[in-house]
Amino acid sequence: MTRIRHTARIAERGLRALLRQPAWVGITLVQPVIWLLLFGQLFTRVADIPGFTEGSYGDFLAPGVVVMTAISTAGWAGMALIDDMDRGVMDRFLVSPVWRPALTVGGVVQTVLVIVVQSGIVLGLALLTGARIANGVSGAVLLVAIAALLGASFAALSNGVALLARQRETLIGVVTTVVLPLTFVSSVYMQSSLLPHWMQDAARFNPVAWAADAGRSAAIEPTDWSLVATRVALLTALLIACCTFATRAFGAYQRSR
Repeated sequence: MTRIRHTARIAERGLRALLRQPAWVGITLVQPVIWLLLFGQLFTRVADIPGFTEGSYGDFLAPGVVVMTAISTAGWAGMALIDDMDRGVMDRFLVSPVWRPALTVGGVVQTVLVIVVQSGIVLGLALLTGARIANGVSGAVLLVAIAALLGASFAALSNGVALLARQRETLIGVVTTVVLPLTFVSSVYMQSSLLPHWMQDAARFNPVAWAADAGRSAAIEPTDWSLVATRVALLTALLIACCTFATRAFGAYQRSR
């Protein structure tokens, strides 16, 4: 119970900081809203391409934007740790009786909660612009859960990079280098079968594609439970690997103090 309480307190601390600057949540939504509104209108005729089998492009795009929002938000999770290190807050935590993993796990929990809120907003806007979630509330909930699982993995990865790099510029460079290629080499914006062959091959190993395919199957298609289960298992394995990396990075940080 102590571990859960400490983790909850760290997550609550991060959420309180966000409540003091609520504009941050809106700022992180600007890009996905632009994609949703701009791409949704600009590429409406994509649905007329031979081989496109997903109904309207707006229906197809909405789950992809939810997944994109999750990875974009999660990528910056490590910034909070860098702030704590720069201000000496982390060192004060280390001389307290706090459960050490809570210092990183709490941040991941906070990021997941933010992603859930943002995903709800994106889906609400998508519905207002005419998109449909064919599988209803249950499909939307499963989509958000899959996006949150992806977000948790990248939040842990971001924390690990932050603990090793300890510089904002390095984290910004890593996040930009990783997030954009993973997003575009996936089925976030285009049906997998219509991607160039090399992109199709790369997407098989791309966690963003795993989440987009599983989330879309859950939300707007006749749900392929085998596909969903397989992709969720892969994302869970990724989460374990990223958490292991973050834990070892935290251990390296502690030894350096």
